[in-house]
Amino acid sequence: MKVLIACEYSDTVSAAFRGKGHDVTSCDLLPTDSKDPNARHIVGDVLKVIEGEPFDLMVAHPPCTYLTNSGVSWLHKDPSRWGKLDEGAAFFKALLNAPIERIAVENPIPHKYAVERIGRKYDQLIQPYMHHHMETKATCLWLKGLPHLQPTSDLKAETMALPQKERNRLHWLPPSPDRWKIRSTTYKGIAAAMAEQWG
Repeated sequence: MKVLIACEYSDTVSAAFRGKGHDVTSCDLLPTDSKDPNARHIVGDVLKVIEGEPFDLMVAHPPCTYLTNSGVSWLHKDPSRWGKLDEGAAFFKALLNAPIERIAVENPIPHKYAVERIGRKYDQLIQPYMHHHMETKATCLWLKGLPHLQPTSDLKAETMALPQKERNRLHWLPPSPDRWKIRSTTYKGIAAAMAEQWG
């Protein structure tokens, strides 16, 4: 199967699908972090990649900075963010409506203005503790032609028993140049579930 992993430089989801024997292309504005010589990564505009060749499945991770509910208050403090919200939502919508039969678009919980612009709410909300990671990070999936991602573990009770700084590790990361990269990387357990169930 030809698989496109959009807006991914980390190679996490790409590697999971390659491991299942699929023909995988990743695309991002950044170079890949992959150490795999067989990894195919395009640095550039993913919408042009979609126009250029057919794919059977796409998993997309568009930027969430202006769409996520956690940042909604900034819209009312910085008027310049409204235009960036419009741009981000338009890109998100272009990925969701791409001419690919099976699509999953992943993002944090969106605020109401993002949902209005995207045109619909997410189909599913997943957590890392559903996929072998004792952490919390609400992740939403907008799905087209794909079933809901089924849990591969049930670690909710154990996760919730941890101190907040442990179970919500990514939220408490100290400032650093790579903080945004670490926070945006897909959990390996979730990537494995995607490859197993959707591949």
